Amino acid sequence: MTLVLVPTSREAERLQAVWQAAGGLPSGAHVALCGFGMVAAAARTAHLVETQRPTSVLLVGIAGAYSSGPPIGAALSFGSVVCHGIGAGEGASFLSAAQIGWPQWAGDSTDDLPEIGDRISLDSSSNSVETSELLSVCAASGSVEEAERRCQRHPLAVAEDMEGFAVALACRLASAPLRIVRGISNQAGQRDIGQWRINDALVAAADLALRMLRESLSP
Repeated sequence: MTLVLVPTSREAERLQAVWQAAGGLPSGAHVALCGFGMVAAAARTAHLVETQRPTSVLLVGIAGAYSSGPPIGAALSFGSVVCHGIGAGEGASFLSAAQIGWPQWAGDSTDDLPEIGDRISLDSSSNSVETSELLSVCAASGSVEEAERRCQRHPLAVAEDMEGFAVALACRLASAPLRIVRGISNQAGQRDIGQWRINDALVAAADLALRMLRESLSP
């Protein structure tokens, strides 16, 4: 079974509508909410993975793109996710957990769980190699200038979200393969939601996720 995680009910409603219009998700895919933001997403994902025991997990939702990233209205999957916002300080003086010498997870010799730092590599689909990096943040960029500073700090990142790293950490601790699909609804740092293209982003994300699910769950 593939557990399809969606952060919010608004995203889930639009995604489900697209999937239903396309004939529904393949047998073996189960949709659940993981919650908004790092804390809720980590806690809920850990619970769902523990109770449902999926063979794989797919996170689907929207994200904001950096200036070097994909166009608004597009969707893409990612090869890695990196965490920003957990550490010490803020702004230009911010130091990540790794920079101050603390891994996100130090490992546990009792069950051979590996150490996890600020970056987690994601599972790749069989027919493609995802190289884009997603930056997960505790708070979305408040301005285009702040987004640009984050992009400069993490030059491989093409978009930012608020759940990807949390879901990836929970999945890695449970040894559950994870893929992430995000539709690009806005430029990171653009806080005028009237300028966002949420519907276009979710339609694109739904289409890409459906193709990936059909590929992975086909008999």
